[in-house]
Amino acid sequence: MAVITVNENNFEKEVINAGVPVLADFYADWCGPCRMLRPSLDAIAEERSDVKVVAVNIDENPDLADEFDIVSIPCVILFKGGAEADRSVGLVPKDVLEEMI
Repeated sequence: MAVITVNENNFEKEVINAGVPVLADFYADWCGPCRMLRPSLDAIAEERSDVKVVAVNIDENPDLADEFDIVSIPCVILFKGGAEADRSVGLVPKDVLEEMI
Protein backbone atom coordinates (compact mmCIF):
# COMPACT_ATOMS: atom_id res chain seq x y z
CA MET A 1 0.00 0.00 0.00
CA ALA A 2 1.23 3.51 -0.70
CA VAL A 3 1.53 6.44 1.70
CA ILE A 4 -1.88 8.12 1.90
CA THR A 5 -2.10 11.91 1.92
CA VAL A 6 -4.54 13.06 4.58
CA ASN A 7 -5.90 16.46 5.50
CA GLU A 8 -8.23 18.05 8.01
CA ASN A 9 -11.26 16.64 6.15
CA ASN A 10 -10.29 12.96 6.22
CA PHE A 11 -7.86 12.74 9.18
CA GLU A 12 -10.44 11.32 11.58
CA LYS A 13 -11.51 8.62 9.09
CA GLU A 14 -8.00 7.66 7.93
CA VAL A 15 -6.15 7.93 11.27
CA ILE A 16 -8.36 8.11 14.35
CA ASN A 17 -10.87 5.50 13.14
CA ALA A 18 -8.41 3.40 11.12
CA GLY A 19 -8.70 0.13 13.03
CA VAL A 20 -4.96 -0.53 12.53
CA PRO A 21 -1.88 1.31 13.82
CA VAL A 22 -1.12 4.43 11.78
CA LEU A 23 2.23 6.14 11.23
CA ALA A 24 1.41 9.78 10.50
CA ASP A 25 4.20 11.83 8.94
CA PHE A 26 3.80 15.55 9.61
CA TYR A 27 5.94 17.30 6.99
CA ALA A 28 6.32 20.29 4.69
CA ASP A 29 7.39 20.39 1.03
CA TRP A 30 10.23 22.85 1.79
CA CYS A 31 11.73 20.61 4.51
CA GLY A 32 14.89 18.78 3.37
CA PRO A 33 14.93 16.21 6.19
CA CYS A 34 11.26 15.50 5.45
CA ARG A 35 12.12 14.63 1.84
CA MET A 36 14.99 12.43 3.07
CA LEU A 37 12.64 10.55 5.42
CA ARG A 38 10.01 9.84 2.76
CA PRO A 39 11.71 6.80 1.14
CA SER A 40 11.70 5.02 4.52
CA LEU A 41 7.99 5.75 4.94
CA ASP A 42 7.28 4.60 1.39
CA ALA A 43 9.14 1.35 2.08
CA ILE A 44 7.23 0.68 5.31
CA ALA A 45 3.94 1.37 3.51
CA GLU A 46 4.86 -1.11 0.77
CA GLU A 47 6.34 -3.82 3.01
CA ARG A 48 3.88 -3.94 5.88
CA SER A 49 0.18 -4.71 5.84
CA ASP A 50 -0.21 -4.36 9.62
CA VAL A 51 0.17 -0.57 9.62
CA LYS A 52 -1.16 2.34 7.58
CA VAL A 53 1.24 5.16 6.65
CA VAL A 54 -0.17 8.64 6.06
CA ALA A 55 1.34 12.04 5.31
CA VAL A 56 0.06 15.38 6.62
CA ASN A 57 1.35 18.60 5.05
CA ILE A 58 1.50 21.05 7.97
CA ASP A 59 1.41 24.11 5.70
CA GLU A 60 -1.90 22.96 4.21
CA ASN A 61 -3.28 21.63 7.53
CA PRO A 62 -2.20 24.08 10.26
CA ASP A 63 -5.06 23.08 12.57
CA LEU A 64 -3.83 19.47 12.66
CA ALA A 65 -0.28 20.68 13.31
CA ASP A 66 -1.57 22.75 16.23
CA GLU A 67 -3.78 19.96 17.56
CA PHE A 68 -0.83 17.57 17.80
CA ASP A 69 1.71 20.19 18.96
CA ILE A 70 3.97 19.83 15.93
CA VAL A 71 6.86 22.21 16.63
CA SER A 72 9.61 20.55 14.59
CA ILE A 73 9.47 18.47 11.42
CA PRO A 74 9.65 15.82 10.26
CA CYS A 75 7.50 14.51 13.07
CA VAL A 76 6.14 10.98 12.85
CA ILE A 77 3.40 10.02 15.28
CA LEU A 78 2.23 6.45 15.79
CA PHE A 79 -1.49 6.24 16.50
CA LYS A 80 -2.94 3.09 18.06
CA GLY A 81 -6.65 2.88 18.77
CA GLY A 82 -7.02 6.48 17.65
CA ALA A 83 -4.59 7.84 20.25
CA GLU A 84 -0.94 8.85 20.10
CA ALA A 85 1.22 5.92 21.20
CA ASP A 86 4.69 7.14 20.19
CA ARG A 87 6.44 10.06 18.49
CA SER A 88 9.68 10.57 16.60
CA VAL A 89 11.02 14.02 15.69
CA GLY A 90 13.70 14.63 13.09
CA LEU A 91 15.32 12.45 10.46
CA VAL A 92 15.64 8.90 11.78
CA PRO A 93 16.57 5.58 10.15
CA LYS A 94 13.83 3.26 8.92
CA ASP A 95 14.50 0.75 11.70
CA VAL A 96 13.69 3.40 14.33
CA LEU A 97 10.28 3.93 12.70
CA GLU A 98 9.71 0.18 12.57
CA GLU A 99 10.57 -0.15 16.27
CA MET A 100 7.80 2.36 17.02
CA ILE A 101 5.26 0.02 15.43
